[in-house]
Amino acid sequence: MKAAIVRQSTGDGPACPGQQDALERVVLVDADDRVQGEGDKLDAHRLGQLHRAFSIFIFNARGEVLLQRRADAKYHFAGRWSNSCCGHPRPGEPTARAAVRRLGEELGFQTPLSEQMQLVYRAQDPESGLIEHEYLHVFRGRYMDDPRPDPAEVGAWRWTSVGAVRRGLVKSPHLFTPWFQLIVERVLDAAAAE
Repeated sequence: MKAAIVRQSTGDGPACPGQQDALERVVLVDADDRVQGEGDKLDAHRLGQLHRAFSIFIFNARGEVLLQRRADAKYHFAGRWSNSCCGHPRPGEPTARAAVRRLGEELGFQTPLSEQMQLVYRAQDPESGLIEHEYLHVFRGRYMDDPRPDPAEVGAWRWTSVGAVRRGLVKSPHLFTPWFQLIVERVLDAAAAE
């Protein structure tokens, strides 16, 4: 098995206020993604309120997926490996536009994205007690260069083969975020079918 090269975030990425995003507002929705209002992002995670979110999977020309290890300072699911990028649209912001914006803020690049699926999930972080209860829009895109991540958001990153992702999930599922575990197989299968 080829060893994956893990790269630490160096601070070469975009200037981003990091945990400032915990102070943002999120879009509260019902189980059909209809807007019910807005709320404080941290309160939504404390109370487990259903809110709109997105997850992005970026692939390179070799078919590898870009994984990131969430920064240790993240307020929930810190230090866990996850998909390329995640976030929340701001009130009034289209979800697809928010996903492209967040790629730039978190990983230092933008690329066209296509929406792959939508689902609702709920997961509680055993360390912080915070609850992810999200109506999740899942996007996929391609990018051929290395990211320049914001170290306040990303502790490390790597391009990883599909086989290595699957082996890692079987061997050490506790190292990955729950939303990644929930959606990764469907995204990988869809990417392989193209």
